[in-house]
Amino acid sequence: MAVSLDGVPTADRLPVVVIGAGPVGLAAAAHLVERGLEPLVLEAGPSAGTAVRDWAHVRLFSPWAEVTDPAAEKLLAPTGWTRPDGASCPTGGDWAERYLQPLADALGDRVRYGATVTGVTRAGRDRVVDADRDAQPFTVHVERADGREERITARAVVDASGTWSVPGPMGADGLPALGEKAAADRISYRVPDLRDPAVRARYAGRRTAVVGSGASAFTALALLADLAGEEPGTHAVWVLRRGIGANTFGGGEADQLPARGALGLRARAAVEAGHASAVTGFRTRAVERDGDRLVLVAEDGRRPDPVDEIVVLTGFRPDLSFLSEVRLGLDERLQAPTALAPLIDPNVHSCGTVRPHGVNELSHPEKDVHLVGMKSYGRAPTFLAMTGYEQVRSVAAALAGDREAAERVELTLPETGVCGGAGLYDGPDAARGGEGGGCCAAPATLRIGVGAPTTTPSGGC
Repeated sequence: MAVSLDGVPTADRLPVVVIGAGPVGLAAAAHLVERGLEPLVLEAGPSAGTAVRDWAHVRLFSPWAEVTDPAAEKLLAPTGWTRPDGASCPTGGDWAERYLQPLADALGDRVRYGATVTGVTRAGRDRVVDADRDAQPFTVHVERADGREERITARAVVDASGTWSVPGPMGADGLPALGEKAAADRISYRVPDLRDPAVRARYAGRRTAVVGSGASAFTALALLADLAGEEPGTHAVWVLRRGIGANTFGGGEADQLPARGALGLRARAAVEAGHASAVTGFRTRAVERDGDRLVLVAEDGRRPDPVDEIVVLTGFRPDLSFLSEVRLGLDERLQAPTALAPLIDPNVHSCGTVRPHGVNELSHPEKDVHLVGMKSYGRAPTFLAMTGYEQVRSVAAALAGDREAAERVELTLPETGVCGGAGLYDGPDAARGGEGGGCCAAPATLRIGVGAPTTTPSGGC
């Protein structure tokens, strides 16, 4: 192996470290291999798609055709892998077992499990030092499952670690509500898997507050409504920071994504049937104990009837702690790359108005560090797997020195806009669309960048 005078391997012989063996991290590795670069994927969990497996019971809105990456499929082809029916929508468990794990297996020893990244820095340089900075490789600090520590030298770092490990708190001000931590034994930050007997017993015959207004909250409401039909006394209290309006439950039957429309209709039906009640304009300040039950307290002093359990589904945020020694350019609101943030800002954009993007929007002051996938969106709430796959295609091209390909961003998006994830899992019919097949409308191809007109997509997130 070629080394520099100080004994450090030269950059062209070093791996590109990819953090996270989820959908976008594994796609990044596949694109790097296709470009002749050597990836090293570090996954904290014991298998591919560890975070995805946490919501194995939840069905995506996106069909198989939109959640597999082209470079990954090329890598899988020699193994005998065949893509599942492109028109059907997988559950998280399907995605992990039928695509992510086979892809990780095809990558072989390029994927390491039980490897938690605890820090990223330039070799011999903290974030303050300017001198000769860009010429130094990266040092990635890793803690193994058995407690051993190691340092890995890398030519570049692609952080695809996602946001799953940092759910948003209940407090309306972005911090945990008073008493939220003390009541942790009665609070969940995940859509409950009511197929699990222990989880089912936790919510059956009990009163549960569901805090949140997105698709995950819809899913939880619908599941608890089903449980209420089987277990008397089960009731959900839907806690919203906003009021209920015409768009609260989504597009319903008019939604060109049948799975998403059906989900909204199920949530509406739960309220109308009395299995769920809504508390609107409620900004949580505190959680208090009332004997064996919990009481939510609003900023305006309101105190609804006590509940037994609370499910908080208020989104996620990125873990930036292990990147403290590299120079990131992040938006002060979203914690997304500064050039990307205006494109995804939920104060301005719906998911249908986010245009395709690549390495230019994902670059930072620290050369060759890229946040991709859901991590790149920071606190923005909507993300599409296809967006992540295009991100890493562009980043891999840039790392390989093919700037023209990196800046020629190409992406196929459903015209209706898919805001992936948090769909229901109750049977194959719910996972398919209408006469056109699948759960998404026909896609449109968009091109942005070198040699292509700048176009704002009519849909897609």
